Amino acid sequence: MFADLLPAAKDPILSQSFICQQDPRAKKLDLGIGVYRNEQGVTPVLSSVKKAETQLLATQGSKAYVGLAGCERFNNAMITLLLGRDSTRTEVVGVQTPGGSGALRLLADVIALTNPNATVWLSDLSYANHAPIMKSAGLNVAYYPYFDTISKTVNEPAMLDTIAKLGKNDVVLLHGCCHNPTGADLSYAAWQTITDMTNAQGFLPFIDIAYQGFGRGMEEDVAGFRYLAERVPTYLVASSCSKNVGLYRERTGIAVIASSSLAQSECIKSRIMECARSTYTMPPDHGAAIVRTILEDASLTAEWLTEVTQMRERVQSVRTSLASALRSQTGTHQFDFIEQHQGMFSVIGTNDDQLKRLREDHAVYLVGGGRMNLAGLQERDVEYLAECLTSVMAR
Repeated sequence: MFADLLPAAKDPILSQSFICQQDPRAKKLDLGIGVYRNEQGVTPVLSSVKKAETQLLATQGSKAYVGLAGCERFNNAMITLLLGRDSTRTEVVGVQTPGGSGALRLLADVIALTNPNATVWLSDLSYANHAPIMKSAGLNVAYYPYFDTISKTVNEPAMLDTIAKLGKNDVVLLHGCCHNPTGADLSYAAWQTITDMTNAQGFLPFIDIAYQGFGRGMEEDVAGFRYLAERVPTYLVASSCSKNVGLYRERTGIAVIASSSLAQSECIKSRIMECARSTYTMPPDHGAAIVRTILEDASLTAEWLTEVTQMRERVQSVRTSLASALRSQTGTHQFDFIEQHQGMFSVIGTNDDQLKRLREDHAVYLVGGGRMNLAGLQERDVEYLAECLTSVMAR
């Protein structure tokens, strides 16, 4: 049966990390896979998470099934985190999912159920798994202009000009904050314009929020999304707890649905749960129980927010240090954009030959196009990385 089956193409991010692990050189930098590492190079378990797990160990009385929608207390807590306590929307529901990618897939499946001819518009560039997920669900994929490779900023005029042509068969996937892979975020004014376009043209906003808290702050990072969420009749959100709660391997996420009525939202939710039933049935509970415990406990919430702030500020400090080192070593402002970007990543614009030289000559591992995970860089390696980038990229 499987004699003619060909191997799958290697994942561009995970395969790079594996190659780095096999590299025997003592001095090597894995800046590909998107995980936060502290000053010691460790992806830590947050203190707030450990305390929540201690509570669960003492109080959890069963490992029985939770249900197709997962933990509804988790769902409600996450919706409040995303929308804010002052939100006026009452038609918003959620389904717990296996990570943010699980949420993306379930939402893509329900789009395909209602409109199999829909086209999902992705930013150019976008998260490496966006297109595969949408295509696997049977949806068409197209791209709107986004990243200006010269200025390393968002080309908002070109982006908005493309979106202005879209209509009711279109879905516009937006990164809520800390754009992956570029690190360049939309302005608040652009969110306002997209909101007006949504209402006038009827396309569906689909927001991926994987890094809330890693940009400017937990509230600040979703200000643009919240503006849209209060003003459009229907939107979808995929959100992840991998980064801001550090629950990478626990696969904890949520698919959020908002429609023009609660009845319609519940109808969409029922179809998402139907899709879940035919794939994995129910999401794993442990990560959601941790998040729910943290968000329902004021002291744990405060501790968690402090820990996210510390991670965010450390990443920004690394950005500032690297930009400064590159200014010093190149004598130019060529890399100043690194300091201005938000979140884990920046795209620095390396070509294939430069990527190869970084990997083979310096044991520096980046993803194609030069996506660099600044959250995985230690302070002790900033000068070395600056030297390596200068040697292969400086103009």
